[in-house]
Amino acid sequence: MKNVMLTIEYDGTNYSGWQRQNNAMTIQQRLEEAIKKITGNFSEVIGASRTDAGVHARGFVCNFFTNSKMPSPNFKMALNGVLPKDIVVLNAREVDNSFHSRYHSLGKKYVYTIVTGNNRPVIGRQYVYYFRRKLDIDKMKNACKYFIGTHDFSAFKKKGSSAKSSVRTVKELTIAQEDNLIKFSIVGDGFLYNMVRIIVGTLLEVGLGRFTPEYVKDILDSKDRSKAGKPVPALGLCLEKIFY
Repeated sequence: MKNVMLTIEYDGTNYSGWQRQNNAMTIQQRLEEAIKKITGNFSEVIGASRTDAGVHARGFVCNFFTNSKMPSPNFKMALNGVLPKDIVVLNAREVDNSFHSRYHSLGKKYVYTIVTGNNRPVIGRQYVYYFRRKLDIDKMKNACKYFIGTHDFSAFKKKGSSAKSSVRTVKELTIAQEDNLIKFSIVGDGFLYNMVRIIVGTLLEVGLGRFTPEYVKDILDSKDRSKAGKPVPALGLCLEKIFY
């Protein structure tokens, strides 16, 4: 029995997130079906993160155990031959049997992309959130510093989250603008359900002048979900990298 680690990229538009579900197609199910086609046996694929419906990934990591005699690097070509065009294996390699893609992760990097301006995008629209209203980028950048560090992010998680603890560490949060494209980049040791999307939604409230940058600290201290902004749509979010 060997443990194979995959790094994959996927377009989440047509999927209900990563985790297998009974009544909807997911990335995990597609991978498990593809592995069974190649090896003849079912292998559960362990994912490093549970991305939501519609969220994309450039550097998602997962692993599975198999008795297949196929050399581990060959799984890349074999799987890409049977996977749909919106999922691709970037790398495949054998790792120690103790490796667990989720439990051994040291952190993740997400990027959220917004397009502003008078004209909504058509080409590539499934990867960006169109936001027509003008934003004060300087105020939004000023607000970012309040998220950095270890905090209780209860105010920035979806109600009903099953996480045992709401304490997370955000190591980096930056905003970069190029013409009408705005990218929010966030790195942390882990993220709560909808946490990144709620953080971005809150920063938009700052950019619109509804919240002051300093109010972000009040939201964090309150641990009250109702005080933070609404989550932005999933389509603009991409899991860029997982750190080990």
